[in-house]
Amino acid sequence: MIEAYVRNSLVLTKASKVLSYFSPITLILTMMILGAVYVYNKRRARLVKLIEKIPGPASLPLLGNSLHINVDHDEIFNRIIAIRKLYGRSQGFSRAWNGPMPYVMISEAHAAEPILGSPKHIEKSHDYEFLKPWLGTGLLTSQGKKWHPRRKILTPAFHFKILDDFVDIFQEQSAVLVKRLENEIGNDEGFNCFPYVTLCALDIVCETAMGRLVNAQMNSDSEYVKAVYQIGGIVQSRQQKIWLQPDFIFKRTKDYKNHQRCLAILHEFSNRVIRERKEEILKQNLSNNNFAPEEFGRKKRLAFLDLLIEASQDGTVLSTEDIREEVDTFMFEGHDTTSAAISWILLLLGAEPSIQDRIVEEIDLIMGGDRERFPTMAELNEMKYLECCIKEGLRLYPSVPLIARKLVEDVQIDDYTIPAGTTAMIVVYQLHRNPKVFPNPDKFNPDNFLPENCRGRHPYAYIPFSAGPRNCIGQKFAVLEEKSIISAVLRKYRIEAVDRRENLTLLGELILRPKDGLRIKISRRD
Repeated sequence: MIEAYVRNSLVLTKASKVLSYFSPITLILTMMILGAVYVYNKRRARLVKLIEKIPGPASLPLLGNSLHINVDHDEIFNRIIAIRKLYGRSQGFSRAWNGPMPYVMISEAHAAEPILGSPKHIEKSHDYEFLKPWLGTGLLTSQGKKWHPRRKILTPAFHFKILDDFVDIFQEQSAVLVKRLENEIGNDEGFNCFPYVTLCALDIVCETAMGRLVNAQMNSDSEYVKAVYQIGGIVQSRQQKIWLQPDFIFKRTKDYKNHQRCLAILHEFSNRVIRERKEEILKQNLSNNNFAPEEFGRKKRLAFLDLLIEASQDGTVLSTEDIREEVDTFMFEGHDTTSAAISWILLLLGAEPSIQDRIVEEIDLIMGGDRERFPTMAELNEMKYLECCIKEGLRLYPSVPLIARKLVEDVQIDDYTIPAGTTAMIVVYQLHRNPKVFPNPDKFNPDNFLPENCRGRHPYAYIPFSAGPRNCIGQKFAVLEEKSIISAVLRKYRIEAVDRRENLTLLGELILRPKDGLRIKISRRD
């Protein structure tokens, strides 16, 4: 007993000597850190327990499944699809760990609905953070408190009466595209249609969002056009390369210098347009004057920019920076997604001459065989079979192949609880190829969207524009633009696909892209 007493006394003496080296503040901070770690581990224990119940690949401590996706960029999207196919097929979802962060990948409509359909789960994932230097916290990247009032302000900008004015712009820029494609007639090796379509879409969105012509199709060397492309590539590079994601590393790279130069060009352009438009509004009585400045020589078409400026004058607190965020967001979302969709659809139609002919027959019937004049909005709306083809193209190749949301509270799906803090990734590309919903899912079959074939289909089985409260505000705009461009091309040219779909490498980034473009051939249509 005496020996035990002496031994304990020695331990206490040594402990007191060790503690004497630390100040009271250090001890308090140490205890706080240890307490925080204890609470974190306790909370994490529940998260880990719930996530591990969901089917998925075996994972390593701390690293998770990082080694599964430690592959070339070309292969990442295929790995995500493979993991989704191998695990949890009956449930429609599976889990994986990106380091210590849990992901649940979903490809069934019944599992996507509780997340996309909820007004609570509208927070975007970490992947969107790298867009914020350019887009700020606009409609795409903002959280609920800011997103709700902005969405309410912008919704009237997509009213059909305003879209009717924009149809003229769609047609005018489509005519420029058709003219430029003449250079490719007789090119037997085919050409990549992606750059042509992208520049056309960029011209359209510049004029509709800001009312300014950048003539991207005729002048792809402009500073603004180059900056849009370069900053998009830098953002995608940061998303792919985990070592570039921390700001303190990124700021020491060459990409950062280019990033800042692009931001200066893009923001200066947007700010100048906003400033000039505000000055114009001061000189005009908008309530009695439906015409833009004489330099445009056409009806007022500044719906998106004007609506934000008017809102800022009606008591809504919108600074110039707030307005710029929304204009830049529409610039980003409005050209990249649409150009990808149109390019994929042209390739699909190029492999199906009978479907092409059916579209042209429909157009001729609606327009009385006149292939020279532009179709009206009413005539575009009558092109139902073309719309089926567009929908089918978006089913096979959705412009946004992955939708990622950060869960703010637990979600119950069947017998599984997906805990708060998890990133829920809706794999739209795979969800659209569910054979239980779309028989022979890899076949390009526009009849999938005939009215009789849509009856009874789960509303979340087809979501090319997302779904629920945070769906795409510009989907009607996008479909009208796609109809305008595709119909303009088909009325003049017969398309033949050069690339085979099975030989293409898909890059599943923010936008679903082909690695090496999409090659088609064209000839004049009789």
